[in-house]
Amino acid sequence: MVGEFRNGGREWQPSGQPEEVLVHDFMDKELGKAIPYGVYDVAGNQGWVSVGIDHDTARFAAEAIRRWWRKMGSKRYRGADRLLIIADGGGSNGSRCRLWKVALQELAGKLGMSLYVCHFPPGTSKWNKIEHRMFCHITQNWRGRPLVSHTEGATRPGSR
Repeated sequence: MVGEFRNGGREWQPSGQPEEVLVHDFMDKELGKAIPYGVYDVAGNQGWVSVGIDHDTARFAAEAIRRWWRKMGSKRYRGADRLLIIADGGGSNGSRCRLWKVALQELAGKLGMSLYVCHFPPGTSKWNKIEHRMFCHITQNWRGRPLVSHTEGATRPGSR
């Protein structure tokens, strides 16, 4: 959630000057949430993270893949006629999510290529490289500070 909410992590604070945060974590309707969805290219050791502000949906997931393909994938894999997607077993891109399958079919039509999907078994996200290679940098950037803006890297004045 975006706002003055507690965020786990550590960063040195001068003694007696704690960061003030809200007592309850009720979502701020104006600021909303920041929802990352990432694509990690294992062969190229490169990643792409799209950040949504509404809900983690199958259409959002498919759109993140489309954007990755347009900006990065199509340049690296010129002439490719098919794409293998390895996804988590649950959530918006789960193997039982019908909207995910519909969104992928629409994406395949837009890209003009065949899409193949494999899923990690439930409870095995530790095997998913995107979790370790990309999302760890997002949470490290927060350093235990509240995420107060959707702007990249903006957490507090003076933060890096």
